[in-house]
Amino acid sequence: MKAPWFRRYLLPGLVFQSAVIAGGYGTGRENVEFFLSIGPTPGLAAMALSTAIWSAVCAVTFELARQFRSYEYRSFFKRLLGPSWTLFEVTYVLLTLLVLAVIGAAAGSIADETFGLPYALGVIVTLGSVALLLFYGSVTIERFFAGWSFALYGVYAALVVWSLMRFGSSLGESFAASFAASPLEGSWVVNGIQYGGYNLSAAAVALFTVRHIQTRKQAVSAGLLAGVIGMVPAFFFYLAMVPHYPGIVDATVPSNLILEALGSRTFQVLFQIVLFGTLIETGTGMIHAVNERLAASRRERGLAMPSRARPVVAAVFLGIALSLTPLGLIDLIRQGYGTITWGFIVYYVLPVLTVGAWLAFRKRGETRGAEGAS
Repeated sequence: MKAPWFRRYLLPGLVFQSAVIAGGYGTGRENVEFFLSIGPTPGLAAMALSTAIWSAVCAVTFELARQFRSYEYRSFFKRLLGPSWTLFEVTYVLLTLLVLAVIGAAAGSIADETFGLPYALGVIVTLGSVALLLFYGSVTIERFFAGWSFALYGVYAALVVWSLMRFGSSLGESFAASFAASPLEGSWVVNGIQYGGYNLSAAAVALFTVRHIQTRKQAVSAGLLAGVIGMVPAFFFYLAMVPHYPGIVDATVPSNLILEALGSRTFQVLFQIVLFGTLIETGTGMIHAVNERLAASRRERGLAMPSRARPVVAAVFLGIALSLTPLGLIDLIRQGYGTITWGFIVYYVLPVLTVGAWLAFRKRGETRGAEGAS
């Protein structure tokens, strides 16, 4: 059993990160589309802005969820948005389908490029593993998320250290040349807001972990940490990508370009195996949030959600996502994410940072638990 401090301060951030990483983040494709494509220096500024947005929104979200005792997105957004909460659900479901399609496309591309296996096999194995995890429920999912997140940090650290040892001498020159060629302009603000906005669906995924949190201090601390925990792998991966700019911008799976440049087939295979696990994490987290919302709705009517219903819900989502994967990783990220992000900004980011912040901090007293508990 994990220590109480781990469940209260770190677990929400690790689950948030697991949901954020998705196919595009883990492969490096999102890093390219939202950050590196506008230049190394502006991209770094956009990344910092996204992190600040994540931390602020997660801090308010976790505290509101603690006060509301809302551990799934339906009850949370009904309290925050009133009758219009269904607009968030529509946006969330559309994003879930898009993310699952991205995961499938990423898995297929990795299976093809790294292992020489059929594209369809990578898709089926990954999405099938998502359904299997969902069958076992919250406790198993928490354990898998926490354990695999540390595996992810391990291989990312190895990739970054090794890459910087090999190519780091050009890192400073790349940032300096980027700043000279394209000083900070408005695009970094737009990209930072876009990336921060649509990825905040991951905060809804992490709501089920808030049940471990007892005080406002714990909720706010966990939220602030979640933004940082979520972005740390992307930041270090970004540093490993910059020496390969601008050629890496056109790579379907940028991580493969870096791994091939390092020249170790063994490490390339290890990295992609861990990446497969992160794809499974993300798909599981997105659908688990839907299952938790359905289970809560049934509880309100005095009914339990049958265990077999969870993989059935997964099968419906995964079946629709399979029909979208042929669009390919680049088009799914470029066309899908850029559009849907504004829905999350309107239905989540703005309400939670205005009305939500007022509701969360309007009183000094604690609504549940004691500040001294930890």
